[in-house]
Amino acid sequence: MKRRARPLPGSIPDVLQIFLAEVRLYREIAPVVGVRVPGCLNAEEVDGATYLLLENLSAWRPGAEPTAPARILATMHERWQGAASDRWPWLRTPGAAGELVGDLFDKTWPTLASRSDCTPTVRAVGERLYGHVPSYERLAGASGPSTLVHGDASMLNIRTSPAGEVALLDWEDVGAAPGVTDLAWLLISSIEPAQWGETVTAYGKAAGLRDALPAVASQAILSLADTPAGSEDAVNWVRRIEAAHRWASA
Repeated sequence: MKRRARPLPGSIPDVLQIFLAEVRLYREIAPVVGVRVPGCLNAEEVDGATYLLLENLSAWRPGAEPTAPARILATMHERWQGAASDRWPWLRTPGAAGELVGDLFDKTWPTLASRSDCTPTVRAVGERLYGHVPSYERLAGASGPSTLVHGDASMLNIRTSPAGEVALLDWEDVGAAPGVTDLAWLLISSIEPAQWGETVTAYGKAAGLRDALPAVASQAILSLADTPAGSEDAVNWVRRIEAAHRWASA
């Protein structure tokens, strides 16, 4: 069961209508999406509040082997390339909240930049993004052909059944965008840098990945800012942000 109250006016969830988007995903897209998602028993929206009753996957383990979600995302992206926006015109497009995200980044960055665990590489990435996040969002939006994207394809939103079946959960950020934006976030949010090569190979066509990485790096830096300095989570975010910098610069 998943309940969401009406989002605060002007907030990112409100501007992007993320809760309503997930309800519409389960009503309209899930039956034909072609990848495993939780079964939906009920999906409702009343006065901006939403309610979902979904299949219980608590017996499935969190995450998956890195190449498995990469292949699943590639299958979905290929299936809906050039068709998602026409079929579901309500899908959000890249940069829909670029200014809001940019403002949040610019407010957050000065404090994060002064933290002891902000390495020179992370600082260089953040300085490049500071004041320019909307521009990098537009660059990511032009990094490949538009298709159906999950929007938050991290291991936190992936489950693997005892039989090895992999499902994608939490579709609040569903949209129409280049598929490599999903791949970029999967890498920077969840994959050990030593496994990036095999994950990209499993995905296949990833020509625009370098253009997608800076925008998702801004999201990664915001996630880093939410962790205690020097914590295990912070160390892992730093390592993956540094990996994104190397890949984008190669």
